[in-house]
Amino acid sequence: MASSLTCTGVIWALLSLLSAAASCVGFFMPYWLLGTQMDKTVSFGTFRRCSYPVRDEEKQITVMLEQCGRYASFNGIPSLQWRICTVVTGVGCGLLLLVALTALMGCCISDLISRTIGRVAGGIQFVGGLLIGSGCALYPLGWDSEEVRQTCNNSSDQFKLGTCQIGWAYYCTGAGAAAAMLICTWLSCFAGKKQKHYPY
Repeated sequence: MASSLTCTGVIWALLSLLSAAASCVGFFMPYWLLGTQMDKTVSFGTFRRCSYPVRDEEKQITVMLEQCGRYASFNGIPSLQWRICTVVTGVGCGLLLLVALTALMGCCISDLISRTIGRVAGGIQFVGGLLIGSGCALYPLGWDSEEVRQTCNNSSDQFKLGTCQIGWAYYCTGAGAAAAMLICTWLSCFAGKKQKHYPY
């Protein structure tokens, strides 16, 4: 099977896939912020939440429904900053996935990735990682929303956690973005084989 990648390029393709997978899994999972409400564990992502209060009309009390789900609408996301974070991080994850899948195809298809295309792909990875990193930086600006304050014992604020803590998905997303920006972008410069110049 012919490949358009050098040995470094194959490592680049695999690391690109791993960094894209880490960022996408972290982005999708609702474990960016962890806290408690009504003695139940509550977790938030950018567009998803686990455990939320609902009114039990039969008993006339508010109970915690221990399920994970998306917000009913984009405007249902608790803060403007989290809405921006959702869009920016989602676009960044899409770019990382696009490059990772292209790099994997380069392992099987000859003449798909030249040196120039590898460098362009690395630039796209850098932009994708930068977008995800920006989303991670924006996320703490939403900690002052009412939903988060209720979960963090009414002591959270922008860049102040209160009684809440950062979850593993936030770190996973950031680590994938950092790997894409720092390692994959550098490896992409050496990923493609030099194109053959034919005399005709």
